[in-house]
Amino acid sequence: MSTLRKVGTYPADEMIESGQRFYDEHLQQSLEPEHTGRYVAIEPCSGRYFLGDTGTEALLDARQALPESLFYLARIGHSAADTLSGYGRRNG
Repeated sequence: MSTLRKVGTYPADEMIESGQRFYDEHLQQSLEPEHTGRYVAIEPCSGRYFLGDTGTEALLDARQALPESLFYLARIGHSAADTLSGYGRRNG
């Protein structure tokens, strides 16, 4: 794991890379067999992680345990934590 940093000092790209790397190297094999479809909030500096049935649940548990930290959110067994879809009608 990379050098520990003070909480809140991650640039966004570094947080994403660090969180994804931690998931790939330390969590993927152990979480995917039993928790596919659930969410994991990862605090990359400490390696602590929190599971939830929703992203909100995982992040609320994480924030309660580590209120000053930033978290990387992943959906276990999926390439993205969530999707955005829908349609709209343009007026005018």
